[in-house]
Amino acid sequence: MKMHYKRFVTFLLLASSFFGFSQEILTKQEALEITLKNNFGIKIAKNNLKIAKNNSSILNSGFLPSAAITSGADYRRNNQKIVFTDPSTGNDAERVGNGVVTKTLNSNLGFNYTLFDGLGRKYNYKQLKETYNLSELQVRETIENTYVQLFTIYFQIARLSENKDNLKEALSISQKRLKRAKYQYEFGQATKLEFLNAQVDVNNDSINYINAKQQLSNAKRGLNVILGVDRETTYSVETKVDYNKLMNYEELESKTLKNNSLLKQNEKNIAIREFNIKVSKANYFPTLNFNASYGLNRTENENLVNPFGARLITSNGLNAGLNLQWNIFDGGARKTRVKNAVIALDNEKIALEQQKVTIKNNLKNTWENYNNQLFILKAQEQNVLTTENNFNRTEERFKLGQITSVEFRQAQINLLNARTSLNNAKFDAKLIELQLLQLSGDILNVSF
Repeated sequence: MKMHYKRFVTFLLLASSFFGFSQEILTKQEALEITLKNNFGIKIAKNNLKIAKNNSSILNSGFLPSAAITSGADYRRNNQKIVFTDPSTGNDAERVGNGVVTKTLNSNLGFNYTLFDGLGRKYNYKQLKETYNLSELQVRETIENTYVQLFTIYFQIARLSENKDNLKEALSISQKRLKRAKYQYEFGQATKLEFLNAQVDVNNDSINYINAKQQLSNAKRGLNVILGVDRETTYSVETKVDYNKLMNYEELESKTLKNNSLLKQNEKNIAIREFNIKVSKANYFPTLNFNASYGLNRTENENLVNPFGARLITSNGLNAGLNLQWNIFDGGARKTRVKNAVIALDNEKIALEQQKVTIKNNLKNTWENYNNQLFILKAQEQNVLTTENNFNRTEERFKLGQITSVEFRQAQINLLNARTSLNNAKFDAKLIELQLLQLSGDILNVSF
């Protein structure tokens, strides 16, 4: 039995060394700064915003004219035969030429501009601007979600760290009890059963402690993914929790309906749909285009069959014109597009109302959960004080031999459970607060 105990202690020491961490503190502010800089999801969202910005530029609006240069060169070599009336005889005559060469060069600068298109460009440009604003809100939503992910796992690490410390203390108490039981058993003051029970409790506490350290290590690796870094889990986190002072429910609800990022995205979608209707209606109007061009042309002929044919032709000049196009009837396609655009707008309005109902319901549930959790937190604080007092008294009586080891173990478990429950209540309240801050659109404006 002694050899078995020594082997287990040796394993525990090796495992503790393997899972050991340094005491470098990663503060909440440092974690936030690293995340905002390196997080993959935020990087993608910001790149999508850049694309939306490019799309909303006047360069993509159709307001600017277009200009193009075209040039060409042509070479032809042919054999020709011409038949004509000989003026001197009045009879048909013919001339044959082999290797008749024609060389042509041309260059043209063209300019086109739409003078009027039923205001379609104007509304399309405004639609692109609203799409960019929507992308900004989507980036904000991504950052808000990343905030929640970051601090959820950050506080999970803090929770596991404190739970690990509680388990470490429980293990230390059990080891002292085992040492006491061992001496008592060797000197005949305790039964072997008490010694074996103490040994089992040390084993169980050791397993719980090692499992807690493994869970902590896994959680830190999960945090590294959100941080966007590849590093060893050699840091610890802040375990102190500060709660933000929240407004009353009516003010919180009003702020939520005004600032919630999902609702604001719904509102932008409505604005985009409204402009989409106007763009579709613009197709009912005519389109007036202005075009102008300046061209240069040069043609050379060699070995002409016709002696009166031109050997060199050059031309240059400016051309300009207006083009009016009015699609009077297209089989009803425009009318269908407008009707569908109106229906799409109605759907966005319905989606907004649905989102409001959902968010108000989530806000109410989260608010009540938050207040309940604060009550539980205070109750657990009182429970810890009571169980600590009970454990201290039980420990003294155990040392005096007035209670059994089973009663002492139960008091020890009660203390561990009370501290764990307090720890869970503390961080659960903070996580629910995060949900409230995200719903109200205020999560980016508070400190943690």
